[in-house]
Amino acid sequence: MSVLEIVQIPTRRDNYVYLLRDAETGSIGVVDPSDAQPVMEELDRRSWQLTHILNTHHHGDHTGGNVELKERYGCTIVGPRADHARIPGIDVQVGDSDRYAFGEARAEVFDVPGHTHGHIAFWFAESEALFCGDTLFALGCGRVFEGTFEQMWASLTKLRALPDTTRVYCAHEYTQANARFALTVETGNQALKDRAAEVDALRTADKRTVPSLLGIEKATNPFLRADEPSVARAVGLPNAGPVDVFAEVRERKDNF
Repeated sequence: MSVLEIVQIPTRRDNYVYLLRDAETGSIGVVDPSDAQPVMEELDRRSWQLTHILNTHHHGDHTGGNVELKERYGCTIVGPRADHARIPGIDVQVGDSDRYAFGEARAEVFDVPGHTHGHIAFWFAESEALFCGDTLFALGCGRVFEGTFEQMWASLTKLRALPDTTRVYCAHEYTQANARFALTVETGNQALKDRAAEVDALRTADKRTVPSLLGIEKATNPFLRADEPSVARAVGLPNAGPVDVFAEVRERKDNF
């Protein structure tokens, strides 16, 4: 097994793309390349040769660089089996419970539909790293575009079951806006208040808030806490099940 070197590349207005390096084999991967140019510039700076692209879902701000990068480097594109027809240049299809070998590192793949019907996440246990695209954000989650609220809640609970020490490498810098919304749901959550203040300080200093720790997400992210009685009461559904509570929280965020 191998622990990955991970390089974060900010792109567009608020996207994050991630370079992965397996020192054991020299394999170099990129997760969800929105655009080819910033990836190529970072690769050139480090004299790295791209060997893999890992895609979590089909949206253009996650696959926009696929074809250009493949044409330049001849890399292998890995993406969701359930949505392979919409992944540009895909070579390898993976899905739930698959283990994908990236050099000497091993990624466990999870199907996490909801945001899109074919969304997946990659978890590298040895590196304590989760690449979850737009399913889970720091203090938030993705909009439910193609799936159902039930699917999205099931996807989030699947990711929530990972160890607290897991670092959540989500695809967007949405944390400050997510914190403002979260505070309207769990007004009495002191851990959330403390985290929101920390996020404000980081953003004031023009620092990144991603990755976050999953253990902190479990304590502060309202979308992971829809089965907490405090959240159900906060949205006026004290006797409802977690799917209904999650749906109410998600709909409130959509209109926030």
